Amino acid sequence: MSMIADILLVAGALGATFYCYILSRRLSRFSNLENGMGGAVAVLSVQVDEMTKALGEAQALSKDSATSLEQLTGRAEAAAARIELLLASMHDLDELENRGPAARRDRGTVRRTRRARQAKMLEAAE
Repeated sequence: MSMIADILLVAGALGATFYCYILSRRLSRFSNLENGMGGAVAVLSVQVDEMTKALGEAQALSKDSATSLEQLTGRAEAAAARIELLLASMHDLDELENRGPAARRDRGTVRRTRRARQAKMLEAAE
């Protein structure tokens, strides 16, 4: 009986040795930097660094674009205000000419006050 126990103990030890040998080979292949999982981790680490740099550059460019867009929007709003003033003044001219000769005589005073008002509105818009 003791002999059978010793044989089984040696067989178990040999089985464990074989299993450890196979695991060590698999682990060495797994952590191989050229074509194992270690290589994949190294490549992904480099890619993450590159993507971080690219993201920083993209954020800087978008910030510059946003600033430029704000400036252009401000200029467009100022131009729209000037166009509205010009359209309103053209509308006033049409009304004066449709009123008759008395309104045409007063046209100079209306124009002066309108120009002063336009200048004030342009200064306020800028």
